[in-house]
Amino acid sequence: MLGSDRRQDLGPAKGHRRRGLFAVVSALCAAAVAATLLAVNTSGGSDDRPELTSAARSQATDKTVGYFTNWGVYQRNYHVKNIETSGSADKLTHINYAFGNVQGGKCAVGDSYADYEKAYTAAQSVDGKADTWDQPLRGNFNQLLKLKQKHPDLKVLWSFGGWTWSGGFGEAARNPAAFAESCYNLLNDSRWKGLFDGIDIDWEYPNACGLSCDTSGPNAFGNLMKALRAKFGDKLVTAAITADASPGGKLEATDYRTAAQYVDWYLPMTYDYFGAWDTKGPTAPHSPLSSYQGIPKEGFNTQATIAKLKSMGVPSSKLLYGLGFYGRGWSGVTQSAPGGTATGPAPGTYEQGIEDYKVLKARCPATGKVGGTAYAHCGNQWWSYDTPETIGAKGDWAAQQGLAGAFFWELSGDTSDGELIKAIR
Repeated sequence: MLGSDRRQDLGPAKGHRRRGLFAVVSALCAAAVAATLLAVNTSGGSDDRPELTSAARSQATDKTVGYFTNWGVYQRNYHVKNIETSGSADKLTHINYAFGNVQGGKCAVGDSYADYEKAYTAAQSVDGKADTWDQPLRGNFNQLLKLKQKHPDLKVLWSFGGWTWSGGFGEAARNPAAFAESCYNLLNDSRWKGLFDGIDIDWEYPNACGLSCDTSGPNAFGNLMKALRAKFGDKLVTAAITADASPGGKLEATDYRTAAQYVDWYLPMTYDYFGAWDTKGPTAPHSPLSSYQGIPKEGFNTQATIAKLKSMGVPSSKLLYGLGFYGRGWSGVTQSAPGGTATGPAPGTYEQGIEDYKVLKARCPATGKVGGTAYAHCGNQWWSYDTPETIGAKGDWAAQQGLAGAFFWELSGDTSDGELIKAIR
């Protein structure tokens, strides 16, 4: 998975997302959270990848879910039409629209202008037709409806929460039925009838700490998902969840096993394990597939996360693995290999310490691999990010694990011709 630019970006130590201060808040709060609900094995597994049949590859890539951010239409100048022109629409099975807010125990609109008011010109529009001043629906919602007309099998879910807006889930959990009712009514508003095929919940984090700390208890998340399933019926109900598989970590703070029966799938945020919120390092890849000698923290890799969820009783068929379409980096680094010291975050276009893949590909090309992902040392900067090669290898591993597919944060980080998403499919 930031209120306005995120997923607010952190995964495990951070949060779908970000960062220094946020990671500090999380660390300070962690001691207050009841952990150790289950004792589990967090061993990762082998990097060896046997040859795969086409059927196995199809299983691993059955679902390809991409997040589209409503704030991307501003500085990033990334619009629904870009999903089409990049070729990404042909590769996606689902789009998660981020984010809706959670206020007063209810689902709420996050940005009405971007969501359904912004007027699009003919050149900006998916179908080449300009919006008119008096039409009932404009903005991203209207453009997504046009995209679905071009791609009838494409599903769209509205994602609520994220790093910035997860603080509202505590109140929502006190009356799950009322929360579910509000979400159902909002998704089925007559103005955008037929747009949303389901809901995605991005609670960072139930009974644990993200931007703020939650003390709703280990059963609150499951009760919330149960209420959503009861209200939404056969519509899609999914949830982005922590990837913190460390001993006593966030995965142990909530009963994800019981909640799993109510979701179509989980999206464990297997990225942002490490980053320049640790300003002096050590440098480490933010989305490692596997552990490696010298990794700064046990349980902070994709294999450990998936292994832990399986050991908790969550079936492989309800697990996607996560990819970041961006890199995280440090400045003041002299050591090329991971584990070096730094002086602070590397500069980024929108925020220090983070940059889109499409920029890093040219500005700081990969110079090595570790833990199944890539890293780059250029000048005094050190970055880590996934490449088409490492994404393909992660897909091979996911096929062997029988996972339901892949998801990524987020569409605007890819190249204009969809280089990364094409590596997934």
